Amino acid sequence: MKFMKLGIRPDTFYTADDVRSVSSEVSSDLIIQVKGSRYMLHKFPLLSKCLRLQRICSESPETLKHQIVQLPDFPGGIDAFELCAKFCYGITITLSAYNLVAARCAAEYLQMTEDVEKGNLVCKLEVFFNSCILHGWRDSIVTLQSTKAFPLWSEDLRITSRCIEAIASKVSTHPSKVTLSHSQSRRVRDDVSCNGKDRQLQKPTTKGWWAEDIAELGIDLYWRTMIAIKSDGKMPSNIIGEALQIYASRWLPYISRKVKSNKEAAASDSDSDSGSEVTSKSRLLLESIVSLLPSEKGSASCSFLLKLLKAAIILNVSSSSKMELARRVALQVEEARVSDLLIPSLSNSSTTLYDVDIVLTILEQFMSQRQSPPTSPPRSKLVSERRRRRSRSAENIDFKLQESRRSSSASHSSKLKVAKIVDGYLQEIARDKNLPLSKFIAVAETIPTFSRLVHDDLYRAIDIYLKAHPDLNKSDRKKLCRVLDCKKLSVEACMHAAQNEKLPLRVVVQVLFFEQARTATTGGKVTELPGNIKALLAAHNIDPSKPPGPLSTTTSIPADDQWSISGLKSPKSKMSTLRMKLAEDDDLDEIDMNTDVMGRPSKFKGFCALPTVPKKMFSKLMSINRNGSEKS
Repeated sequence: MKFMKLGIRPDTFYTADDVRSVSSEVSSDLIIQVKGSRYMLHKFPLLSKCLRLQRICSESPETLKHQIVQLPDFPGGIDAFELCAKFCYGITITLSAYNLVAARCAAEYLQMTEDVEKGNLVCKLEVFFNSCILHGWRDSIVTLQSTKAFPLWSEDLRITSRCIEAIASKVSTHPSKVTLSHSQSRRVRDDVSCNGKDRQLQKPTTKGWWAEDIAELGIDLYWRTMIAIKSDGKMPSNIIGEALQIYASRWLPYISRKVKSNKEAAASDSDSDSGSEVTSKSRLLLESIVSLLPSEKGSASCSFLLKLLKAAIILNVSSSSKMELARRVALQVEEARVSDLLIPSLSNSSTTLYDVDIVLTILEQFMSQRQSPPTSPPRSKLVSERRRRRSRSAENIDFKLQESRRSSSASHSSKLKVAKIVDGYLQEIARDKNLPLSKFIAVAETIPTFSRLVHDDLYRAIDIYLKAHPDLNKSDRKKLCRVLDCKKLSVEACMHAAQNEKLPLRVVVQVLFFEQARTATTGGKVTELPGNIKALLAAHNIDPSKPPGPLSTTTSIPADDQWSISGLKSPKSKMSTLRMKLAEDDDLDEIDMNTDVMGRPSKFKGFCALPTVPKKMFSKLMSINRNGSEKS
């Protein structure tokens, strides 16, 4: 920390009867009042250096022995005035980054310039500021912080802007070339080199050596400083993101505690004005951080963005800031953790534990941004491409196909990761007894079917939801299980589902047939079923010990029939099973088949087509059975 000493005389100021005076053989002839404090001083040393006091004394008449001067709006208060007064008397004063701004504003107020006397206080302070303070890293930050007490004066004197420019220029410089304090330089040396062995490993940390120091600034000065750093264009976006994360971790926990205490105070009708003021400042802080986020993807971690989104919901920031955060999260949601998506619901109109609507918004934006062609281009498109471009060489065509597959594969891999995250998220929110079925299904259907290679996690979420909502009726349980593809269940999941009494009967039958088919191909033994499941199957003339005929792998299943059992395609399928399936599905509402669970046209019909009334399937199977009997 740099400092400057002015004057050589010892301090002779003393206090008597609440009046500050100077020990002198000459009696005082000037009384100056500064914000309630009185000083008994002498005209000659003060008026010889302060042009403002000269004008005031010349305009006001003398009264008796002392002339009284009122300075109610003096910047910096009594401490700053006493510094200037001591300088006029030649008394030793010490100036540093902590009191420089106050002394500079006070000297400007008293007009202690070179026009009055050579080597006056304003000139000395400017030299010290430009030659020492702005060259030091810590001095620049401390001085910038102190400008907050004198915002208008600091702007007019360009103290704030010069400090910000000095800090921004040092940020893009290696810390070894910046004048740091002893403790700061020691910390940076530890970051740069660990016993001289890991210089390259510590390089990313060195680039962000400045982030923790400027995190001490208030949001107004911090915002201006970061704008200056970003406008320079030399700092990588990921370092900017890390700096913002450090700043948020410094202030957001404080915001959360303050908002919580203020809400409690507002509930008790006390200090509501101060509570709203703190919330307003916190909201401004968060919106400023969002505005500073670099536009490049990956500049901030997905976890950090979701924490900002949680804070935005707590503080009820503007909708534009929320949507901006949701859009940024959607760009890299594959990096998220399930715990990050568990955003508490603070809406008075919602009784759910978590804010599912904002997660739905994130997932819908993710899907709209990540639309891509299939990993393997359709054969018809490849043929037409080759016919249209016969003049091109085979090597160029192969190169184009490889590039297309590589790009679409990257998008497909992100969808696989997001599907895993969503299934884990569904398992967490399924425990909420107040979670509507419509929202559970809406979240599950945002992910396309091809992104779930295995449906075990989705089945676990459905099972948890059924346990947490035992009062679901038959129709709701069918709607819930429509998102499940039994063909994608593992052996363990099939064994569990086949004995799950909470699942609809048709799901149990479907799981059982697939498990029996899998067991038949491997030569294993079918899992023993509970007595109640056996009784239900026996009532419909279904023998669980006999696996169905071989499943057809050549015939494609239409989307309308996705709930049909593949084993029933065979002419040997039992008519009693078909009648059971038909009677069970006849009570479904056709409106539910054509719209999604939220009562609107589904946005993902291409991914998750819902089944229609299975009478068409029944008529097709009847014709197959009739043809088979005629041939026999």
